[in-house]
Amino acid sequence: MRPPRPPGPPPRLPSHHRRRLLHFHLLAAPLLCFAFLTPALAAAGASPAAAGDTGGEGGIIRTRAAVAWPAMAWPSKCTWLPLPNSGRCHSYTLVSKYHKIWKDTKGVISATEVLKKEPVSDVIALKDSMKYFDADFFSDSKLHEMEDGAKEFNVPAFRENRKLVASENGGLHNPSVLLFKSSWSGDSMKSEARTFDYPRASAIHRPSNDEDIAFMSVIELGELIRTKQITSRELADVFLRRLKRYNPVLEAVVTYTEDLAYKQAKEADDLLAQGKYLGPLHGIPYGLKDIIAVPHYKTTWGSRTFKNQVLDTEAFVYKRLKSAGAVLVAKLVTGSLAYDDIWFGGRTRNPWNIEEFSTGSSAGPAASTSAGMVPFAIGSETAGSITYPAARCGVTALRPTFGTVARTDVMSISESLDKLGPFCRSAVDCAIVLDAIRGKDAGDPSSREVALGDPFHVDITKLTVGYLDDAEMEVVDVLSSKGVKMVPFKLNYTVESVQSILNITMDVDMLAHFDNWQREGHDDDYEAQDQWPVELRRARLVPAVDYIQAQRARGKLIKEVRDSFTVDAFIGNMTDWERVCLGNLVGMPVVVVPTGLKSIEDPPKGGTKRRTTVTTGIYAPPDHDHIALALAMAYQSVTDHNKQRPPIDDLGPNDRIHR
Repeated sequence: MRPPRPPGPPPRLPSHHRRRLLHFHLLAAPLLCFAFLTPALAAAGASPAAAGDTGGEGGIIRTRAAVAWPAMAWPSKCTWLPLPNSGRCHSYTLVSKYHKIWKDTKGVISATEVLKKEPVSDVIALKDSMKYFDADFFSDSKLHEMEDGAKEFNVPAFRENRKLVASENGGLHNPSVLLFKSSWSGDSMKSEARTFDYPRASAIHRPSNDEDIAFMSVIELGELIRTKQITSRELADVFLRRLKRYNPVLEAVVTYTEDLAYKQAKEADDLLAQGKYLGPLHGIPYGLKDIIAVPHYKTTWGSRTFKNQVLDTEAFVYKRLKSAGAVLVAKLVTGSLAYDDIWFGGRTRNPWNIEEFSTGSSAGPAASTSAGMVPFAIGSETAGSITYPAARCGVTALRPTFGTVARTDVMSISESLDKLGPFCRSAVDCAIVLDAIRGKDAGDPSSREVALGDPFHVDITKLTVGYLDDAEMEVVDVLSSKGVKMVPFKLNYTVESVQSILNITMDVDMLAHFDNWQREGHDDDYEAQDQWPVELRRARLVPAVDYIQAQRARGKLIKEVRDSFTVDAFIGNMTDWERVCLGNLVGMPVVVVPTGLKSIEDPPKGGTKRRTTVTTGIYAPPDHDHIALALAMAYQSVTDHNKQRPPIDDLGPNDRIHR
């Protein structure tokens, strides 16, 4: 505890004089204090009991009896001696002496002066604020010490660090060195196979109309390209026309990358003419969530604050897809700063029911894939932004193991939670896209070469798969009929704060990446005032200690989940919020699988073709994405739920959009 300052402090010497006097103070103060201690106590008539009373009362800590100091050149009390504020590190010896002075003198400071003194307004404010940190147990004298310490040490340190790393928003630079590793293996394994052994679609013929082309899978379109039944330029035309046709209704596109698309399509066609085929993504159009940087095009992060931002860098995932021969046709909607489906241009809608919104910040990738506006798209998830929109829009999607896909030059919410993953028509397509984009990059220290097996060569009859109470039983029955051992299952863990752990982690990390944005008042311009502005203001009140405690609780959760994961995979609802939080905290993969359609709630009189999609999730342990993909492929091999088309071209008079 720092002793209270004496009333009426003496004039403050210039800093250079204080530094010169410091060495004398450090040496002389202990000697003088101890020399005066015994006669002073006697003069004050202090009894041994009074001298030893340190009990607290009324927010004030009782100290020893007041000491009547002899008249000398030395100050009337042994006051706290501040270290020189030079900005340089102090030697161990100097700091040790400094703390010895404090320990040797704190017991003889009078509480009488503290009781007499009117409380300082800053201390009152600090005392009142402590309840918001669940730390309202400090005495007034301790709060006074904390106030001075914060002003003299904390605040200058905060400002210096912000100047170093927080002048730019988005978390694109200076990633944290406190890295999260999702692997449950202690080994740093390399991938078993760099490239999956893809199946080849057989007897694929070009449809006679663009609508049928638009809903073909990646592997089918790839075969049309490979056999030269269609050119990449023609495919780009098909999907750009659909993007422009349906975007006024769905509000899913931020930027059309038309010039780039035709350039990349020409390159793909030229390579094929030379006999060079790059693989199943050669010449295939796709879209990117607009938090992913592409040179010469806007990367808006869905926010009006950044709607004119151009990041002339190539995100790792974009470079990987470019090298695979894929053709970028659009930057697709992200909710503003990757929060839900509201962005500066509107709000993205669900193609299966255009009177409801797509939900989740990967709104554009999900809606565009569902509506046949792109064959596949790349989205991201921190807490539900792949699983929720995929479920709402009825598409197959993969949230990979954390760290599988490097996030270099992608806007960051949380460096220990963010993941990039594909939205596709099928689990086969998800596997193909994952194989193209997975990998480690120096720009993302948490990325790694995950030792994935080949999902096309998993013997599912050797797997034991659990199913939760909320699993879609059709999936359970189909997999059982294909030889998978299906058993009832429950994840057992004792950590009850799963949801709050995720919120503390996500919000504090996000605030670190958008500290400058908040300080400049841009939260007042945010598109949805009940979203990030509220969460990031609250994040200012999370102490560093409690952030670390949340990470320790997260570690306990991970251990308990790992110990209870007694199956090869399990099936269950993937939009349950507790499970969304748990899956992201652990870093486990999940495949979103469409399993059917049902009538919308409160349908209009006269009927409607709008529908609500039904989906389930197939979860696997970290680094076992191939297991979840193999199970999803097995289910989709004998069902056609993933091939259904939303009714956006067949809306009746009862299916109007309410704006």
